[in-house]
Amino acid sequence: MKKMSRLSELIEQLCPNGVEYKTLGEIATDIYRGSGIKRDQITDEGIPCVRYGEIYTTYGVWFDKCVSYTILENVSSPKYFEHGDILFAITGESVEDIAKSTAYVGYEKCLAGGDIVVMKHNQDPKYLAYALSTHDAQKQKSAGKVKSKVVHSSVPAIKEIQLAVPPLEVQREVVQILDSFTFLSTELAAELAARQKQYEFYRNKMLAFENNIPMKKLGDFCDILTGYPFDSAEFKNNGVRLMRGMNIKRGYLEFNDTINKYWDKPEGLEKYLLVANDIVISMDGSLVGKSYGVVKDKDLPLLLVQRVARIRTQHANIRYVYYCIESSFSDYVDKKKTAGAIPHISLKDISSFTIPLPDI
Repeated sequence: MKKMSRLSELIEQLCPNGVEYKTLGEIATDIYRGSGIKRDQITDEGIPCVRYGEIYTTYGVWFDKCVSYTILENVSSPKYFEHGDILFAITGESVEDIAKSTAYVGYEKCLAGGDIVVMKHNQDPKYLAYALSTHDAQKQKSAGKVKSKVVHSSVPAIKEIQLAVPPLEVQREVVQILDSFTFLSTELAAELAARQKQYEFYRNKMLAFENNIPMKKLGDFCDILTGYPFDSAEFKNNGVRLMRGMNIKRGYLEFNDTINKYWDKPEGLEKYLLVANDIVISMDGSLVGKSYGVVKDKDLPLLLVQRVARIRTQHANIRYVYYCIESSFSDYVDKKKTAGAIPHISLKDISSFTIPLPDI
C-alpha cells in the first residue's frame, strides 16, 4: 500500500530514533471541565452544545456538528470548545468505556456540558482522537477505576494518559490513511444497515402468525435462572470464566482480556454452569432489553453471575425463541424496565414475556 510506504518513509526521516511518548498533561495547552446543561435545557436552536452522554451514544472518533442546542441563559458558567479541541466524557456506566473521547473538527463555537473535559493542544486533532480510541489508550483510561452505580474519571487522570506523539507531518499522514479506511467502513456500514433492515422485515413478517397460534410466556415452557451472587472482590485472573452483563452486547457475546473475570473452580456451583445454546440476557444497564446472546461451545465453560438471566428449554427450538426475543423483547422491556441511573428488568418480567409458539 503506497500510503503505508509513505508513512514508513516519513517515520524513518523524521523520527530516526523512534517516536516520542508524551502525557496529555504535556500535550495540553489548556484543559478544563464543562458546565452543566440539563436535558430540559436543550432547545431546537441556539448555541450548539454537547452533553457528556452524547459522547458515548452519538459521536464517533471525531465530529463536525453538534446535535443539541441550548440558550446562554440556561448555563450559569458557560465553558466553550472550538475547532480541534478534544472532549472527554468523565462519567459513565462502564469502567471499560470511561473517558470516551472525540475530536471536534467543526468551526462553530460550542458549549461543553457538565462531566465533560475539554483539552486544547497544538497537535493534529484527528490524530489524537484516533490514538485515544486505541485499546492501549482505553486501558489507561480504565486503570484504577472502580465500578459502582456510575464510574468517574478526572482531569488529573486524563493528564496521565500517554500517547505516541510523532511530528505533525507524520500525524497527518496517519490521519489520511485512517480517514480512508473510515470512509470505506462507512460505505460498508450503509450496505450492512440496508441488509439488516431487509432481514428485520422478513423476520417480523414470518413471526407474525395468525391468531390460531397460541401465545406462551417464556416462564411456561423455559427454565429461566439468574446467576450466583459472586463477590467481585474475589474475582480471579484465571479459572472458570464468568458470564457477566458486560460480556453481553447487542445480539452477541464478547470475551477479551480487558473485561473477562474468572472464578477459581465450579464445585458447588454446577447449577450456574452454562451449556451451548443457552440464551443469556443482561438485566441491568442503559442497553437493558437489547443485550442478549446465545452461548456457543467455544465460549464454555462459563459460570452465570447475578443480574444475568439464562433461558433454556427442551420444549421449543431455542434458536426460534432467540429470534422472537430479538424481534420484540426490546419494546417489551421499554415498558417494563425501572427508571433511574441504572435501569433494570426483573426475572418475573422476563418470564412473563410472551411469544407465538407453534409446534416444534
